[in-house]
Amino acid sequence: MLPNTPRSIAVRALPRLGKFSKTARSAAALSHSARVGACTATCRSAVPLSVHPQPSPSRISSRGLATAADASFTTLQESAHKPLFDKILIANRGEIACRVIRTARKLGVKTVAVYSEVDANALHVRLADEAYCIGPAPSAESYLRIDKIINVCKRSGAQAVHPGYGFLSENAQFAERLAQEGIVFIGPPASAIVSMGSKSESKNIMSAAGVPVVPGYHGTNQDPDFLQQEATRIGYPVLIKAVHGGGGKGMRIVHSASEFHEALESAQREARKAFGNADVLVEKYIERPRHVEVQVFADKLGGCVSLWERDCSVQRRNQKIIEEAPAPGLSPELRADLSAKAVAAAKAVNYVGAGTVEFIFDNDTHKFYFMEMNTRLQVEHPVTEMITGLDLVEWQLEVAAGNPLPLDQRSIPLVGHAFEARIYAENPRNSFLPDSGQLLYLSTPEPTHIFAPSVAEHHLASEGSEAGAEFTPVVNTSAALAPVVRLEQGFEQGAQIGVFYDPMIAKLVVHGRDRTEALRMLRTALEEYRVVGVATNVEFLRTLAGNEAFVRAEVETGFIPKHFEELFPPLPEPSHEALAQAALYVVLRDHPTPTSPSPWSTLTSRRFGGDVYERIVTFQSEDTAAPPMTVHVKSLPGGRFDVTTRTGASERTFSGVEAQLDSPHTIAATLDGALVRTTVVAQLPPAGVPAPSSPNTAERLHVFHGAHKTTLVRPSPNWLLLLGGDVLGGAKGALRAPMPSVVVEVRVKEGERVEKGQPVVVLESMKTETVLRAPVAGVVRAVGCKKGEMVEEGRELVDVEEESA
Repeated sequence: MLPNTPRSIAVRALPRLGKFSKTARSAAALSHSARVGACTATCRSAVPLSVHPQPSPSRISSRGLATAADASFTTLQESAHKPLFDKILIANRGEIACRVIRTARKLGVKTVAVYSEVDANALHVRLADEAYCIGPAPSAESYLRIDKIINVCKRSGAQAVHPGYGFLSENAQFAERLAQEGIVFIGPPASAIVSMGSKSESKNIMSAAGVPVVPGYHGTNQDPDFLQQEATRIGYPVLIKAVHGGGGKGMRIVHSASEFHEALESAQREARKAFGNADVLVEKYIERPRHVEVQVFADKLGGCVSLWERDCSVQRRNQKIIEEAPAPGLSPELRADLSAKAVAAAKAVNYVGAGTVEFIFDNDTHKFYFMEMNTRLQVEHPVTEMITGLDLVEWQLEVAAGNPLPLDQRSIPLVGHAFEARIYAENPRNSFLPDSGQLLYLSTPEPTHIFAPSVAEHHLASEGSEAGAEFTPVVNTSAALAPVVRLEQGFEQGAQIGVFYDPMIAKLVVHGRDRTEALRMLRTALEEYRVVGVATNVEFLRTLAGNEAFVRAEVETGFIPKHFEELFPPLPEPSHEALAQAALYVVLRDHPTPTSPSPWSTLTSRRFGGDVYERIVTFQSEDTAAPPMTVHVKSLPGGRFDVTTRTGASERTFSGVEAQLDSPHTIAATLDGALVRTTVVAQLPPAGVPAPSSPNTAERLHVFHGAHKTTLVRPSPNWLLLLGGDVLGGAKGALRAPMPSVVVEVRVKEGERVEKGQPVVVLESMKTETVLRAPVAGVVRAVGCKKGEMVEEGRELVDVEEESA
């Protein structure tokens, strides 16, 4: 496990060629030598061929001089391979910006980063060769400002722009403006973005091509009443979806006509903010669908291939959290059909670059329907890289430079199985609401690779000659593959996860021989991923990866609600071992073992009470309704302790415990004769917040023991709780911000009467809207916020005085 300090992260985020194994180096060389029609035998390994042409080794002496046998020189033939760019700008942030920088650095291409004011110290800024501030934190004033990004291109001399995903990656106007300025957009032409980026137009194109589409309304009439009529015609439940965009934004499931108008307004508002366009479509919501998508890649010369499919069915808030490739359970015929139709879709709009054609697969009928095409690199592209052994960002740069695709369809491997788990700052037990704050502690599994290792040697090509055979690969799940762990992240320990952007912290990627092995690797890696400072979904992902239905690949987009009870079991009572270690950590932290020979430093807190030190440490679980737990710690001569733990159900004593702090976050203790080293991280309450009984406003200890994480709260003293209650106390109808947020809309005024459940305030945090509803029926006594205002977690926004019975 690696610490995630700024220095260690910055070093690990870039290729370390000196530490690559011979296997890794030979694999990298093999991946380059496998290019079809793109390079000769002198193909580059780290820089563009045109920059450093390599003469044949037979013509070079050990010192690089011509030998005596070289009386005459053969004129080097100019390569057909077009040079890559000298410098590119990355119009994005976070892990995808770091991901593009790594490939560019590998290829000898310089990089330019852009950043908002709050991202001044971000990792992608430090890794890039140059960086320019383009405005305040809100995306509309920075990362979405086309004029500012073009200005930085001119100032820096960047020849091309990589948009990453999100922000301007599917903005046709951006692609057109870059073309007008003579700057290459590393992506499809604007016409393809318009055609396939529009969910309505893309569905019409697919329908005309004979590809089945989900029944719905895909027209331009956006009148709310008309859309509701269409929803009634289609039949509930229906799905409202933003015409432009993706990532689950601007999407709402509606189960009845009474919900339609409110859901429509929310979806349109979210779509307008995220994509600058509020248009939506309405289509039938399939009850038990799978989300299966095909990665396509096309060049400017007419070449187009499928890099096989991914399954992204398990989602929350209409957004993916775990992806895998290949999709489990597909027959060879279905895989071929999906790939063939995806390639046909790309060719129909003269597509160029990386794109993803998404399908809904109905688990009940086993039919698939075209859903949409994302005209960009997807978040989940690493799982495709793992099963093919390719670098898709490198392919993007090659295609954008005008070179042909490095491989033809029959040469693309499909080896092993890969998973990607998205690590989010969010609270799964609170409806997956996003969280924000500082990453106080971050420790991750050690990656084995930076890029996907080559799997070309394990490729089993299809031998058929019939039509469509090129889309029917032999899936190799028996190759002797070394397990691979990759970590794609854009934040390090100490970084701030803010409210303005997506809450994704990192992506954990694994690759194994088959699905069973890859899933086992994923569970192990998640056990080693430890975060303190913000709530995360790591524990949830670990539970999900071990769920029996998920292990059996019984996936669908409704997987989480269907298996809710299994995925969210009641929080267990903290173990006696965890309580003992937490209490010993507190004691040793507050009364460290003396290192000075001074008699004064050897006195315990009971200065005149001899050598015995006793203390009772009280803990509360995050469930504040549960009774408190106590640990009695008594020090003994020789650095030993007697520890007695008491919970509501049982009591246990550990005698003669040897314990010491190995580091500020590690305690080593011998419990019942077993030596255990446990990570304990203290999280202090927010400064300036009074002390109610909420666990978020008291010191918390995060105990990582084995595969489990236990969070213990150290309750504040009673007198402080009383004082905090005086300051923060409110009526039963008080509504507080559940997280740091921006106020989108205030729907009530002081003195207005409201019903229980009526929407009163709409908040936005990390591009996700949250509607707060009146907890009781009554009269609004006070409104403590206004539209556009930033509010901190716990702030009272609206107070409703409950009506007397």
